Amino acid sequence: MRSGCPVSVSLDLFGDRWSLLIIRDLMVRGYKTFSEFRNSGEGIATNILADRLRHLESVGLIVAERAAEDGRSIHYRLTPKGITLAPALLELFIWAGRHEQTRAPREFVEQMEKNRDAILAETHRRWEERDSTPLIPPFKPTPKTPKGKKPR
Repeated sequence: MRSGCPVSVSLDLFGDRWSLLIIRDLMVRGYKTFSEFRNSGEGIATNILADRLRHLESVGLIVAERAAEDGRSIHYRLTPKGITLAPALLELFIWAGRHEQTRAPREFVEQMEKNRDAILAETHRRWEERDSTPLIPPFKPTPKTPKGKKPR
């Protein structure tokens, strides 16, 4: 451990982008399997995904469970410790949506900002009930513009 600062400790636990994206996908997209994470559109390599899933499990943020409907399949789920990251992820979402260019429609970000408590309550409800219905869908890619041309 470096300085012992809570921010430093947090970053040691989940501070790489892949870990936060896995937590996001578990929390708001309803993903639970290795293949769903791999196909999320983020471009994570399978060896990195496997490593991050093991790490997140080792620090108590997720748990791997055998699927009830097929005992050969593994489903990942946030732990009670992991779901408590919901307010921090929501604030990251809102902050980037307000200050950076993202694929999230501006109106969507504004609704998230205005309805923080309801969004967090729904996130917790879905987690408690194991409801994998997506809360936030993946955002559509922005069309690529030819070199030398500016987007409209």
